[in-house]
Amino acid sequence: MANAGLQLLGFILAFLGWIGSIVSTALPQWKIYSYAGDNIVTAQAIYEGLWMSCVSQSTGQIQCKVFDSLLNLNSTLQATRALMVIGILLGLIAIFVATVGMKCMKCLEDDEVQKMRMAVIGGVIFLISGLAILVATAWYGNRIVQEFYDPMTPVNARYEFGQALFTGWAAASLCLLGGALLCCSCPRKTTSYPTPRPYPKPSPSSGKDYV
Repeated sequence: MANAGLQLLGFILAFLGWIGSIVSTALPQWKIYSYAGDNIVTAQAIYEGLWMSCVSQSTGQIQCKVFDSLLNLNSTLQATRALMVIGILLGLIAIFVATVGMKCMKCLEDDEVQKMRMAVIGGVIFLISGLAILVATAWYGNRIVQEFYDPMTPVNARYEFGQALFTGWAAASLCLLGGALLCCSCPRKTTSYPTPRPYPKPSPSSGKDYV
């Protein structure tokens, strides 16, 4: 019998990771302008996300421009977009599947084994979702590092990790951890032993058998 508290903890962690993946995908701070050169401009902050690029002025005014053409984007950004969307959709499916398998729900309460299997399937989907988010954020972060240390990149065109990237890493970790805890609901195989046969009782002997 799996621990209901551990199962609930895994679901909550995975759900928080799914929320974090949505927030990370929507935020535009995937990479921020690096003030590493001699020409430091502190009057504005430049950052880019998966869907738009923004410029924040020191006065508090923010101007954002959505990426118009999909085909004009680089392959890394397109792949990151696709993996994040896939991870979010898989997380949504995992939520519905794992909810059916939760011990605190009334669904499938007559079949305990099938109920635990649904929780395990939801945990596996959460693991796949977390892997998709982790690959997307790691790939995007690797591209930032390569461009930062590339000598062909101008100093005033280098970027560093943004807050959305760290949010994505945290979300992926929560999805993986929560999915692993849900997978602990796997039903154990019980060994069935054959029912022992009763031995016949010997009939009591009477004194007539003896001469």
